[in-house]
Parts: sequence; C-alpha cells; structure tokens
Amino acid sequence: MQLRRAFSNSLIAGALGLASVFFLSTAPARADQSTDDLLGKAFEEIESNRLDQAFNHIEALLRAKPNFRLAYLIKGDLLLARGRALKTFGNAPHGPSEQLDDLRAEALARLHAYRDLTTRDRVPRYLMQMREDQRYAIVVDNKRSRLYLYQNENGRPRFVADYYISTGKGGGEKTREGDEKTPVGVYHVTASLPKNKLSDFYGSGAFPISYPNEWDKRHGRKGHGIWLHGTPSDTYSRAPRASNGCVVLANADLDALSNKLQIGLTPVIISEQVEWLSLDDWDAERNALNAEIERWRNDWESLDTERYLTHYSKRFSADRENYSDWVRRKRQVNSGKSWIKLNLSNFSMFRNPGKDELVVVTFDQNYRSNNLSNSMKKRQYWTKEGGKWRIVYEGAA
Repeated sequence: MQLRRAFSNSLIAGALGLASVFFLSTAPARADQSTDDLLGKAFEEIESNRLDQAFNHIEALLRAKPNFRLAYLIKGDLLLARGRALKTFGNAPHGPSEQLDDLRAEALARLHAYRDLTTRDRVPRYLMQMREDQRYAIVVDNKRSRLYLYQNENGRPRFVADYYISTGKGGGEKTREGDEKTPVGVYHVTASLPKNKLSDFYGSGAFPISYPNEWDKRHGRKGHGIWLHGTPSDTYSRAPRASNGCVVLANADLDALSNKLQIGLTPVIISEQVEWLSLDDWDAERNALNAEIERWRNDWESLDTERYLTHYSKRFSADRENYSDWVRRKRQVNSGKSWIKLNLSNFSMFRNPGKDELVVVTFDQNYRSNNLSNSMKKRQYWTKEGGKWRIVYEGAA
C-alpha cells in the first residue's frame, strides 16, 4: 500500500501538479469510451490507490490505440510501481527528457479536459451567430490544446464534442512565415485534401483554412499552409506544442470530424484561450450588435449620408480606399440617389479572439436604387470605439 500511495502522490500531485479536489469533482457525462475517458478513469483509480484497476484501463486503451505513447509511459510506471516507490511521473531511466516533458504536458492537457464542466452551461463568446447553412463550427483553444465542435441549432451553438489537439511550437498569434506559430482569428475551411494525395506525415487527411484572412493581411501578417490534419501512422497523438503552426488531431478524431466540415462554410475560430459566456450574456451581446447593424441599414436607406457615415470608423479601409477616400466616394454616389432599398440575409457573426472588440459579420446583400441594382456577399469587421460599434473594414466576402 505504501508503494502504491507513493506512486499515486508522485504521479498526480507531484508530476502533474493536480490537487486532489480536481479528481474528486464529477466528470462530465460522455456518450462513448473515448481516449480521455479511459485515461481519466485510470488516473482516478491511481489517485484512489487502485493500481490494478488503473492498469486494466490502460491495457484497454492500448488495445484500442496501440500507438498511444502516453499510455505506454503510464503502463511502464504502473509496472514499476509494483516493485518500488516512484518519485516522478515518467520513470523511463534512459528516456529523453524532452520527450518525457512532452508526454507529461499531454497528460495534463487531457486530464484538464476530462474534468472540465464548462461546456455544460456556457458557450464560446465567439459564436455570436451562425448562418442557416453552416451546420457546425469549430473553436480551438491553443492554451488548453483543445478543439470544440458545435452544431448550429437555429443560429445557436450546441456543444457536440471536444478533442485533444497539438498546435504550433512557437505558440499562438502567427505573424510571419516560418515562425511555427498557430494563427489567432476567424477563419473557415477552404479545401479537403484526401490521404492518398498527402505524405504519411499528415495522417488520414487535411483541411486547409483561410489564413491569412482580411484582418491578417491588413496587419501585415504573413505565412500560409495552416491546416487541420492528422498524425503519422506510427503516432497516435503529438505533444501539445509540436506542429509548425497547424492544428493536429489524432487520425480517429479527424475522421470523426471530417464529415461535419463544409468546404467554404465551416468556421474555424482559433483563440489563445477561449472566453466563455452564459447563454443570457451571449444573447445580450448578439442582440446588441444585430440592433446596430439594423441601424446601419436604415441609415443607408434614409439617404442621410452623414448619419450613415457615423457607422464607419476613422480607421476604416476597404480594398485600396482609406476613410477619406471612402467618405468622398459615398457622398458623391449618394448625391445621385432618389431612393435606396437594402435587403440583408444569411447572417453570420463571429467575434475575433483577442483583446480588441472585433466582430466579423458576413451576409448576403441585395441592393436596389433608382440607378443601380446588385447582389453580393459582403463581409464587414465591426469594432467598438468609445462604447459604440463601428465598421473598420468592408468588402466582398
């Protein structure tokens, strides 16, 4: 019993730095025996000094995932604990320290996710509104090494699943080619690359995303080739910070996700750390911005050009136009109008992660006037200045 208690304490409290209360909280209900379920149950058994039961969970995990290196490390510790007390987690006597550190970091990330109850009653702040034909949305938490999948239920996000991920070695906030960072922002899936078109390094497939977006380009952010992709055939999962900037999932997880992704439609919102809201606060934020967009539409239709222009930030730009150019052109165009009718539909609104108050709004616009009619898909970036929402970018989506 002393050997088992020493192992439990070193594995849980010492190496992973997790307090006992963390393990005593109730785990969220899950529909199946996922990797994190079995791993979490094994650690619960270790914490309770039931090492034989923990060993059985790890054996079941390895039967299902025979290339799962973290599970082999825990199995080795459990076997060693039968003969002597262990002082730390990952007692491979000749194992490379960097690889052991990576496995410890993965264990911690997975256990945090196993015990996280946030998704029960809160939603990511970024999913303000999904358009009707967007069936799912993805939110990535770089700090927690987690990808969250949400389903669109009449514009409201409903939690479906979450997955362990690996992201950029250099952290988040990508700014240049080769910095090995994962970008932070609002993106969407742009293509599907099948396994037979890729090297084994990318696993069961890849889904490129739209980095750099309009906001990245405006701020001079460089680089390309940011994908969601799988792992090599001899690797179940990678360390939390191991990619060159891509978001990497276990092949089984990518396969489960792949049939939910719509090319050109599925939003992929990457954050350094997800902000969560209650449904009441989420509703309030969405309604406030919707009301401001409706005022913008009404003011455009009113032909009161000066009032219409108050919806635009002095930092506004569109294509090659700055604010002054934009104002001059709008005054000139509107001087020839006797009436304008504007119909907006198929809205999506996604808050950009980060310190700035910034929301990406995309919609179908049907414009009619006495001398021009056209339709387009428009994208606007709305920012908050002095407590008021204003448009800082506008262009075709």
